[in-house]
Amino acid sequence: MKQSKRKFTAVAGLLLAGTVALSACGGNSENSASSNAAGNNAGPVTIKYYNWDNEAQSVATDAMLDDFMKENPDIKVEHVVLVPGDSVEMLKKLDFLISSGEAVDVVAMPNLGAVYERATRGALAPLNDFYKQGNLVPEDEYYVNPKIDDNYYGMQLTSSFNYVLLNKDALDETGLPVPSYGWTWDDYRDYAKKLTKGEGVDKRYGTYFHTWELYMNAPAQTVMKDPFRYDDGSTILSDPSYKYFFQLRKDMENTDKSAKPYADVLAAKLNYRTEFFNEQAAMILTGSFTIPDVGNQEQYPHTFTTAFAPVPLPPAGAEPNNYEDGKYFTSGSSVVMGESSKNKEASFKLMRYMTTCDSDKRTEFSGWKKADNKALLDRIIGQNKDLYDVDSLQSTLFGDNIKYLDASSVITVSTSELTKVIDDGFSKFMLSNESIDDVQKWMVDEATKIINEKENK
Repeated sequence: MKQSKRKFTAVAGLLLAGTVALSACGGNSENSASSNAAGNNAGPVTIKYYNWDNEAQSVATDAMLDDFMKENPDIKVEHVVLVPGDSVEMLKKLDFLISSGEAVDVVAMPNLGAVYERATRGALAPLNDFYKQGNLVPEDEYYVNPKIDDNYYGMQLTSSFNYVLLNKDALDETGLPVPSYGWTWDDYRDYAKKLTKGEGVDKRYGTYFHTWELYMNAPAQTVMKDPFRYDDGSTILSDPSYKYFFQLRKDMENTDKSAKPYADVLAAKLNYRTEFFNEQAAMILTGSFTIPDVGNQEQYPHTFTTAFAPVPLPPAGAEPNNYEDGKYFTSGSSVVMGESSKNKEASFKLMRYMTTCDSDKRTEFSGWKKADNKALLDRIIGQNKDLYDVDSLQSTLFGDNIKYLDASSVITVSTSELTKVIDDGFSKFMLSNESIDDVQKWMVDEATKIINEKENK
């Protein structure tokens, strides 16, 4: 799950290191950050932690914040959910708060683009001095470190893997095996056709595509280093994967009738989780943040077993430019500090806690390098193993074939504008009779204007 709803990838745990970071998950509070945060015994300071938690995620976050406050009685944290379950609208509301002059302490950001965009505006505080105080080397701590001109602007909060959720009961009913690494988007289309069943309100579509860019050009979002630009800084909207995937989407809707029409998805404002767990769709491309949902019978009651498969790869002849033989993009959500924060020491302390604490309340993989992903996975599944095809989940997350791309060498700050070009171009193609060639040319022209105006490289 934008800005681009890209995935994110890696792991969580605990580090006792340095003065500022000492109390991440325990440890004493005899450090300068603690004393400064307390205002030299002037009483507890209060900071705000902003994010876009849904109801289930909010419960886990509140539990972690409670633990933090128990260990740090000199700091009180107010959890502010700006827009529940919607990171796009959350960012809009955040930007309004920043522009209105509100003191912003710690914010969870859904992706690197959101971090870079606000860092270049001067809305975020660099973390270098705090890292130095704690004798911390960011590259030793986190898989992804947002950095501009040698200044660090975020800590990786979560790592996320994209994958495909599949209704295993539907697979068994159709006689289809659980896909493994190396299956292609052509295979995905074939699966969707075979998994489609019924008519009208009772129809089960083979798949569901949501409204995000992830579902508009999945290869660009999953097997390319940057969803907007090549390493030379030019737009990737000219990439052959766009023509391939746009046409695939249209054919699956209009010819195969195996995916719910894009127009209906827009009009109904559907929820991708409910489409899958209510058995309106047998497959859906999503991210590892949905692992707990499979076992969440209270919010998503269902009886079928969920299987997991790696993201399909582009078939021969449809590979993106600079394709690296099936390696996946990885990133994650980050926590950042507002430049306007009046309690930066306390904010940094909270950031380290949230990113490194091996809490049993954690529901997503951490971006901290010293974490134990498999232990976290076991904890997330808990007593609900009957709802998971555990073997396919483990091979999808930790299989020997699963490799990841290095970080892109470009820093794209015009993510919102470029995202709108993708959204508008996709809508033009899906909802009209305009040819893919005309639509792609329009997208390239628009993106190039934005890049020439707003990007340095």
